[in-house]
Amino acid sequence: MKDLSSIEPILNNIGSFNEVPTEYNSNDAYESLTNSQILVIGSGGLGCEILKNLALTGFKNIHVIDMDTIDLSNLNRQFLFRQNDIGKSKAEVAANFILNTINDPQLNITPHFKKIQDMNLEFYRSFQVVISGLDSIEARRWINSILFSLAQQEDLIIPLIDGGTEGFRGQSRVILPTFTSCFECSLDLLSAKTTYPVCTLANTPRLPEHCIEWASQMEWQKQFPGKKFDADDPDQVDWMYKVALERAKEFKIEGVTRSLTLGVVKNIIPAIASTNAIIAASCCNEAFKYITNTNPMLNNYMLYSGDDSIFTYTYSYTRKPNCPVCGNIAKNIAVQNWWTLQQFIHEIKSKQEIQMSNPSLSIDGSLLYMSNPPELERITKPNLSKKMRDLVGNGNEIVITDQNLPISLRFLVQFEGNYKDPEFL
Repeated sequence: MKDLSSIEPILNNIGSFNEVPTEYNSNDAYESLTNSQILVIGSGGLGCEILKNLALTGFKNIHVIDMDTIDLSNLNRQFLFRQNDIGKSKAEVAANFILNTINDPQLNITPHFKKIQDMNLEFYRSFQVVISGLDSIEARRWINSILFSLAQQEDLIIPLIDGGTEGFRGQSRVILPTFTSCFECSLDLLSAKTTYPVCTLANTPRLPEHCIEWASQMEWQKQFPGKKFDADDPDQVDWMYKVALERAKEFKIEGVTRSLTLGVVKNIIPAIASTNAIIAASCCNEAFKYITNTNPMLNNYMLYSGDDSIFTYTYSYTRKPNCPVCGNIAKNIAVQNWWTLQQFIHEIKSKQEIQMSNPSLSIDGSLLYMSNPPELERITKPNLSKKMRDLVGNGNEIVITDQNLPISLRFLVQFEGNYKDPEFL
């Protein structure tokens, strides 16, 4: 075993805030540290730091999963990658770099060049802790719901330690399924994606982002009707960049670059290496405390702000009783009398607390609208032009699903003038 002298004082001398001092055993702590299975989701800016920290802290069995390949823009902060790694799997390169650098025969890091949705439940059951370093809200919602389903259906509690950064700001949190609030509870805390009026994009663009959004929202569908834009395809990104640049030149707008184009279409959040290091350290400390039981874990949300001096705040984020993952009641939703089903879908897609890109709706087991498969979409499409009042009664429960998320949202419809509760979406 590699030298663990730096952490021996922590393992051998119980922390002053340990909640079970009479039950703590340093030998058990060592065994847990070296035998536990840890899953790291994402090997980008946060993931690289997390992998390094876990390996140097004494964890011996680590898996890392990431579907992305290395891009030139990653090299300024994702320190496990080099110029000749461009185009290769992030997970595989990161794992090999750590293994070759530390050179510990007992260290095992298994990379998976896949989407997290490609792995089955048996895979997730094998871990004691999951650490998320993702920049995708959809993927974080997915793993959150999977771990909660394992807890609810099998009484298997696997903590989710989630980290996120945005420039000088960051957060880490510990989610204990069925015991604490979950990721879904806090969707309204996340920064909403910037949107621009269609009339501005079409007629009076003033910013380079306007030109890129015009190319993305209007020209792509015009040139490739029915084809979904793939922001991970370099050729498609190049096309988007060239079209946006031509638009910018027409309106004498400067600042359209390929990097900015990629940032807009992928909704890339600005990242600073030092902020990543701070948040990754917090996540790994929480994993260490949980596995070794030396000190209590974070309860349950830590906010770090470094853009205006330095401010750190820790608090317990409360569970929401109407959360679709960890709650048990439906949420009220206000509906205007004149809305059609299509307008209703447009409204729910725009809400920060819902964030479903391709929703399907049903009521009492009957289909209102199915976005897929194509046959059901064709059958239910006529409902889109019908008034909500003709399809749904006041107080009825609508179930909303999305093929990209393993959850369903429940809403109680309250038409204008029939509101019974002051808290509505």
